[in-house]
Amino acid sequence: MEKGSRDESLQMERNIDFLLDIPVSVTVELGRTKLLLKDLIKLGEGAILELDKLEGEPVDILVNNKLIAKGEVVIINERFGVKIIDIISTQERVKQLK
Repeated sequence: MEKGSRDESLQMERNIDFLLDIPVSVTVELGRTKLLLKDLIKLGEGAILELDKLEGEPVDILVNNKLIAKGEVVIINERFGVKIIDIISTQERVKQLK
């Protein structure tokens, strides 16, 4: 391997290592709904909002507000978790970054 190629390869590795340490926000979305403002104002403690997803339907997993996977809600030591059941391809994830 030539010195120039080796230097470029090392630089690329450093760049990738730098990117891998960037924190991202992960959100699990159970569902959505729309309300009229007058109905939103009437909401109080104990009110129930009906969401657009059915029981047992996969939830959306978003990273920085971009859909990257689907999952199912699980309970782990009395805490909610999400088991990934479908993930979009790396190509699609990269395309969403543009």
